[in-house]
Amino acid sequence: MKKIGILGSTGSIGTQTLDVIRENKELYEVVFISGHKNIELLNRQSLEFKPEYVVITDYDSYNKTKSMNFDATLLYGMDKIISLIDKEKIDILLNALVGNIGLLPTYTAAKNKVVLALANKESLVTAGHIIMKEVYNNNSVILPVDSEHSAIFQSLQGNDISSVEKLILTASGGPFRTLSKNEISNKKAYEALKHPNWDMGRKISIDSATLVNKGLEVIEAKWLFDIAPENIEVVVHPQSIIHSLVQYKDSSIIAQMGRPDMRLPIHYALNYPDRKPIQLERFDFMKYNQLTFEAPRRDVFPGLDLAYYSIEKGDSFPTIYNTVNEIMVHHYLKDQIGFYDITDTIEKELMNHRRIINPTIEDIIALDKEIRERLE
Repeated sequence: MKKIGILGSTGSIGTQTLDVIRENKELYEVVFISGHKNIELLNRQSLEFKPEYVVITDYDSYNKTKSMNFDATLLYGMDKIISLIDKEKIDILLNALVGNIGLLPTYTAAKNKVVLALANKESLVTAGHIIMKEVYNNNSVILPVDSEHSAIFQSLQGNDISSVEKLILTASGGPFRTLSKNEISNKKAYEALKHPNWDMGRKISIDSATLVNKGLEVIEAKWLFDIAPENIEVVVHPQSIIHSLVQYKDSSIIAQMGRPDMRLPIHYALNYPDRKPIQLERFDFMKYNQLTFEAPRRDVFPGLDLAYYSIEKGDSFPTIYNTVNEIMVHHYLKDQIGFYDITDTIEKELMNHRRIINPTIEDIIALDKEIRERLE
């Protein structure tokens, strides 16, 4: 049995990971899970999957759990998560935390040679230069869980990165794909959350609507696959059937495709390098008999170009891009700002930022904190 720790088990990726495990319980042992505020769901997960430890990262919620029937040792705080990654002998850590809070667990897993199934793109966006150095130095393994990076990873199997001409990330275009800038400007969060294809969490759904999510994925792909950003292309593919592609120097293109279901890349990461059976709806070519592609409308969705600018500037600029976006999305979800205030503020902060050269983990955490204190 593979021993697994799941961070963010109550979120979209976490719950779908447990769906995959539920189908093949004989293959996995859940050692620990973590959640923030959804303690009722965390409790149900604990009773069903019987992890040895449950970590809660919200203090008030942790206090409420003391009167609940958790069949596990209850722990509080990020330091306990780090301690479990350090001390527990797990085979896979699935990091599904949302935002830069996932940085320290990713870093700790890379140092400890824990196989990391990574759904927390923000940790590579802000500290890719640090994380990948630890991966290389320790012969650690990162298995991407994002559908796009999983697709690229799968399309690279058996080939060397030196034979690649470019990576092509596909984007659905989000719920506002066909609208004008004027039409989008007054759209509320509840409208932006209506993703046409994917069942995702609230934050990533807004990121999809702004195309910032694709920008984050460009930066993540640069670090995961050691390829220059100018060799990473974004193509809008409204059907979300082709999840991403690799174009090789001989002009061949290899793509990974399937129905838009996050359980597939999760299942692949948990079982890599094997392809074990799973009960998912199979792809029907007659149902999806037209696949279309278009260029992203960069003037309408400036978040994508801001990502390329951030990674071109490098150093601490991607932290600005990521953290400001997290804060602005939070405000937008509470109807405190407009849609374009998200990317307008990212641009303003990038233009005013004073570079931190080769930032350490401590520098990134301090910068993240400073931005939050100023903008939240």
